[in-house]
Amino acid sequence: MRRRSYEEPIPISELKLDLSSVDVPVIRNIVSRGFNKNQLLILKEIRCNIGRSLTSILRDASRRYGIPLSTLKLNAKILKDLNILKVDNGGSRGVYLTPLGEFVCELLGITSYGREFSVDPKLIQSLNEKASLVRKHVLEMMAEAGSGHVGASLSVVDVLVALYFAKMRYDPKNPSWPLRDRLILSEGHAAPALYAVLALAGFIPTSELYKLRDINNYLSGHPEIIIPGVDMVSGSLGQGLSVGCGMALALKRDGINSKVYVILGDGELDEGQVWEAALTASKYKLNNLVAIVDRNRYQQGGPTEHIKPLEPLAMKWIAFGWHVIEVNGHDFRELLRALNEVDYVMDKPSAIIAHTIKGKGYPPAEGNNDYHNKPISKDELRLWGFK
Repeated sequence: MRRRSYEEPIPISELKLDLSSVDVPVIRNIVSRGFNKNQLLILKEIRCNIGRSLTSILRDASRRYGIPLSTLKLNAKILKDLNILKVDNGGSRGVYLTPLGEFVCELLGITSYGREFSVDPKLIQSLNEKASLVRKHVLEMMAEAGSGHVGASLSVVDVLVALYFAKMRYDPKNPSWPLRDRLILSEGHAAPALYAVLALAGFIPTSELYKLRDINNYLSGHPEIIIPGVDMVSGSLGQGLSVGCGMALALKRDGINSKVYVILGDGELDEGQVWEAALTASKYKLNNLVAIVDRNRYQQGGPTEHIKPLEPLAMKWIAFGWHVIEVNGHDFRELLRALNEVDYVMDKPSAIIAHTIKGKGYPPAEGNNDYHNKPISKDELRLWGFK
């Protein structure tokens, strides 16, 4: 057998290693120290965007995370020099991870979402059916009460259905279960949608829905803490995200791996307290906090962009240190992809901007701000085939 020089590498096949006692967490920790946060971010984005060009991936990441493009390019070059990623110039593969890059991702637990994220068609069908039923309940209960906020209640339905029937962890028989995920409906005037979802999830009897705003019943115009499944009294706009920060921080300090989801109206973002809370969440790196903006582009006084323009809304959240995703708030595939993605955000809170249609599902109310809180009669519902 010839003698190897010191510079000649030994083939792995010739190494005699006993891996039975390897401490994987220790190895993971050692390997992770060899990469900075920007490099780990690039690995995640590449793994989740198979077939795209490196330039487009880095540009999107720069916009979404507020990191200079030049910084990301420099770190991508380092990964390329380390043979962790390769670029198929002029080919169909775009940028891709080498076997070494795939191994590093598996070792560090960098999983994929994005293009590789798939949803069972039966789940989507089930969610659509539940959303239709919830909208039916919302319209009928408000017609029975003769009052209520139709627009926001209908625009937020799909967000609530996605959370309760495909994402959140809870126990309707034990609403105060310490390990549950928390839901704060900061736009409290959309309470009918929440009540209908809670009934479908088993927290309250469906028959109670038709006592909405009855003085002798507990389903008031805004959520009350006495209602099973409600985690915060809401109604005075702008306070939900602050309470969500407190809940998320407490969960972290108690070592409980649960999420806090806060649904905000876009008109509610006029409140300064929302942005104070956004800064607080960023400071404490509350990656267990998810703000979902019901972006239906209307508030009580008219279009949001006429009253206090919010755009560029995504860039505002990014500037405040948040991970941001924009989705069609009525597309369950997009909603679930976003809710899956935020699970892998490591050191910051997440904001999902859900673009919705005010009054979605009730033709005369769709995009019509006259139905912000316009009463609906039973005769009107029958005219449109709801009852």
